[in-house]
Amino acid sequence: MNRNLSRALSSLALAAAVAVPMAAHAESNFVTGGGPLNASARVDFQINIPNTLFLQVGTGTLFANNGAINLIEFNVPAAAIGDGNSVAATLGSGDLGTGAVTATVRANGGSATLGASTAGAIGNGAGDSINWNEITTTAAALTTGTVLPAPVLANGPSANIPLAAVGGIVNQDARWTYAYDNTAVVPAGVYGGVNANNGRVTYTASLP
Repeated sequence: MNRNLSRALSSLALAAAVAVPMAAHAESNFVTGGGPLNASARVDFQINIPNTLFLQVGTGTLFANNGAINLIEFNVPAAAIGDGNSVAATLGSGDLGTGAVTATVRANGGSATLGASTAGAIGNGAGDSINWNEITTTAAALTTGTVLPAPVLANGPSANIPLAAVGGIVNQDARWTYAYDNTAVVPAGVYGGVNANNGRVTYTASLP
């Protein structure tokens, strides 16, 4: 055999002998004798769990990204403008319909917070506006888990809601239903829209 090839094979064999026990973290034990015999071998295990945070408001898939943004639309009857009677959203509003959306927070890094923010009062592009406190959010049970409370919408950032972890886990969801309080008489127009006239709410879940 070529001397250089022999040296190369010897080096590979030595490297393999060193690497295998380091990678496997296992051992062997050989005993012999005439009486009762016991042999033991140990194996070490390690499980790495990443820190995760998931938020869904509206259309979405658990633990996946989804770029869909739902439009919640209200058509106020002409004879009822500002009469104080709550107006429900249109049938096609929200992933659950009639202004209802799926709201979920899942986290495994301890207690979290949930907040919402807007760019200001909802405008109609003509200088008129409706305050965000006219939009109410009612949280109801969606599964058998803890009901996820909804931030109170405001003309700007809302107050953060603490989400307490149980055993290091936050697992809360709810059916959030939006309604228009209709307590103010306002000029005619289309207020808000698809990312228009301050008509968008951004929800944010956070881990410390």
